[in-house]
Amino acid sequence: MNWRSERIWIELITGSRKISNFCWAFILFLGSLGFLLVGTSSYLGRNLISFFPYQQILFFPQGIVMSFYGIAGLFISSYLWCTISWNVGSGYDLFDVKKGIVCIFRWGFPGKNRRIFFQFLMKDIQSIRIEVKDGIYTRRALFLYMEIRGQGAIPLIRTNDNLTPREIEQKATELAYFLRVPIEMK
Repeated sequence: MNWRSERIWIELITGSRKISNFCWAFILFLGSLGFLLVGTSSYLGRNLISFFPYQQILFFPQGIVMSFYGIAGLFISSYLWCTISWNVGSGYDLFDVKKGIVCIFRWGFPGKNRRIFFQFLMKDIQSIRIEVKDGIYTRRALFLYMEIRGQGAIPLIRTNDNLTPREIEQKATELAYFLRVPIEMK
């Protein structure tokens, strides 16, 4: 959801609460739980999973390896669930022409620096930069940055926002027109 008027532009950023992250965390949890149950059933000598007989898996070495993969997968799954619950990466971009300020806010991991907040003057914005990078298997990726005098480039669009190159270019054009700054291509 975005909101825009003649003087204010607010862009909401989703963060880690995306359907794909929920799916990966759930699949990883179920898979690692299955590995751990198979490894544990081979150690105990009992069927913890009814459709899989424990006699087919020896504890050493297969059961140990499956237990290790199960524990490692549970750790990774818990990390994904924590980033989803903390909504890491979410926030907003605020461009206020009337006050002449830009505010960029993001939620990070819990701790002293959980709130990431940048505020600077619009007159310090040098340009909106579109950067083209060649990826794996000749897939091209476009990145959108805002060049700030004295602070360098601040990323505005992440790579996993699933925007087409045309949509990124359109957004860059609209933002540059709104801020009255030039567009650079690299």
